[in-house]
Amino acid sequence: MVFASGGYRVRIYDNQPGLAAKAVTEIRKQLGELEEASMLRGELSSSDQLALLSSHDDLKQALEGAFFVQESVFEDLATKQSVFQAVECLVGSEVILSSSTSCLLPSNVFSAVQMPNRCIVSHPVNPPYYVKLVELVPHPATLGAVMDATHTLMTQVGQCPVRLNKEIDGFALNRVQYAIIAESWRLVEEGVISVRDIDLVMSEGLGMRYAFIGPMETMHLNAPDGLEDYLRRYRTGMRRVLSSAGPVPQFSGEAAERITKEMSELIPSQPEPLSARRERRDQLLMGLARLKKEKP
Repeated sequence: MVFASGGYRVRIYDNQPGLAAKAVTEIRKQLGELEEASMLRGELSSSDQLALLSSHDDLKQALEGAFFVQESVFEDLATKQSVFQAVECLVGSEVILSSSTSCLLPSNVFSAVQMPNRCIVSHPVNPPYYVKLVELVPHPATLGAVMDATHTLMTQVGQCPVRLNKEIDGFALNRVQYAIIAESWRLVEEGVISVRDIDLVMSEGLGMRYAFIGPMETMHLNAPDGLEDYLRRYRTGMRRVLSSAGPVPQFSGEAAERITKEMSELIPSQPEPLSARRERRDQLLMGLARLKKEKP
């Protein structure tokens, strides 16, 4: 949907017959709903965008004429490696091979590829139609031209690409996200705060400003004379608090059972309430995306 919104012809392939066609049917429904809500991305109408999409059960057919291949299978290293081995045999050397992996290292994902210099990770954030960030993570052999071309493509289709200069476990987003999850988990596990209230700390506190400015700019704006002044005022306190952080949680055992139970009391772990909550999330993200689009 994101690529089609930018006017690109998109061929969708899945190795299970019929699933790609099912995806196009779902996309038709979603594009219509987005158009009605005035949230359709790009300059084309929903029908024009839909006309750019086609479904395929044959990989060779799907890859014909492609200049960029985005793999989005589940997070299993061996599966991704086999996908790229199959794809590489069917495309020219100039075609960029990109993975959506959220944390697998490019050097591992593309280890079986003959030309890793044209490979890159383009990690989107769920749901990418509303959350525009894309992390671009190079394989050690990735050419600068491949990084530049992918950055240009993602920008053209309305995403917000960020460049990682080298690969690192978890990339940038998940390293930051896991740090937040770990400290939140520790605070709940140690009885400092409830599951409900730690989520409020983010949604009604940090998240309010982080939706528009990041942690570096937050520090820069939170002292009269900018970042240098902030560090002079708060570095000692920051080091003291950070040194008190506990070990990495195990996310298992009695603590996991207790925290899971508390979370499930707020939102039952059943298909219907989870689906409703996800729908609420996407609707709120849609509103936030509209607001961010309108900001000066």
